[in-house]
Amino acid sequence: MPNSPDRRTFLDVLLGLSLGGLAAAAGYPVFRFLLSTRPETDVSTSVVAARSGEMAPGTARLFRFGTQPAILIHDASGEYRAMSAVCTHLQCTVQLRNDLGCLWCACHGGKYDLFGRNIAGPPPKPLERFEVRLSGDDIIVTRGGSRA
Repeated sequence: MPNSPDRRTFLDVLLGLSLGGLAAAAGYPVFRFLLSTRPETDVSTSVVAARSGEMAPGTARLFRFGTQPAILIHDASGEYRAMSAVCTHLQCTVQLRNDLGCLWCACHGGKYDLFGRNIAGPPPKPLERFEVRLSGDDIIVTRGGSRA
């Protein structure tokens, strides 16, 4: 077989593809981290997240706040709280877990209290808090809160 590649060429190609895949797998999280440090260009400052009466106490609702997901919590006392639903660890979306009494990130088990403060797992900082106000039947969430 004069044109067939020899074993050495095959192993060189296989090794090159393996190293390329390893470099891509290692470089992707670094690339995502560097992208997340860019200043936010989203100009949305307020949004109607829900209407009063739509959420029972002890529930939460995900909603779009500009280009990012956010979460509106209606706690058992009747108070509304809103914060970014993007985990500060690897940007996964958090969810309310009533059985755990916290906001939970399914990616690596990160936990936040119902005020957005990181309490367990790998998240390095709290969730960004938003201001909530009622205007008629609308529940309006406005940027301008702080970190918990």
